[in-house]
Amino acid sequence: MFDRIANGWELAKASWQVLKLDKELLVFPLMSGIACLFVLASFALPLWNSPYAGMVMEDGKPPQDAMAYVILFAFYFVNYFVIVFFNTALIACAIIRFRGGDPTVSDGLQAAGSRLPQIAAWALVSATVGLILRVIESRSEKAGQIAAALLGGAWSIATYFVVPVLVVEKADPLTAIKRSFAVLRKSWGESLSANFGIGIITFLCMLAAIVPLVLGGIALANGQMVLGVLGLVCGLLGVMLVSLVSSALNSIVIGALYLYAADGEVPQQFDAQALRGAFIPRAP
Repeated sequence: MFDRIANGWELAKASWQVLKLDKELLVFPLMSGIACLFVLASFALPLWNSPYAGMVMEDGKPPQDAMAYVILFAFYFVNYFVIVFFNTALIACAIIRFRGGDPTVSDGLQAAGSRLPQIAAWALVSATVGLILRVIESRSEKAGQIAAALLGGAWSIATYFVVPVLVVEKADPLTAIKRSFAVLRKSWGESLSANFGIGIITFLCMLAAIVPLVLGGIALANGQMVLGVLGLVCGLLGVMLVSLVSSALNSIVIGALYLYAADGEVPQQFDAQALRGAFIPRAP
């Protein structure tokens, strides 16, 4: 177990080296976050005085009528489409770097644009699954929440490599799920431990970013307006930067693991032994 975590840590550090070479990759999670806020606003604001507002904001039990589920499905579809589009662009750029190229933001957007049918199809599948899980959760307070959490976790793990499959193979959703699961069967331990390594880094950096927020709040409470606002601004910028970096690192390591599993290809910035250690040998 500790060897796997250490190996995951090495993969996380290799992903960091890729991000240092291509800092523009941070643009994709930033654009994704901004676009998702616009999507949320475009649904929530028109519904503000209706019973459907809480449903879209994910803080209330949805009304039990057909229109509620139509609105929720539409919201999920558009939101997933945005997220998958920019993840596709990021992983496409990472793969270009893996293969010795020098990617640009335009390269990523063009790659994602060329896969719009696959992205839309996958967003449709994801929205359907998301709606089903929401229905299960709404049927029973505790049992539904537990069931939805377990099923949602299993779905997230099984589809871990779907986006790189879309990038490299331009596969349909069913094929992408099958390919993702096949890769996962080999790499599940390291996939999770690599995320664990990134998670530790993210957690520590997030703690550091929260400190100015706390100090800023204390300063405001004591009437020190300038110091308070400065602390809050620095803290918010720090939290946003940590979130962007974490998202980019996760996508980079997913792309690297997929390439090695699918084609035996070792990205230039990664160690072959670390990638080899990511995969569980089959029993004879």
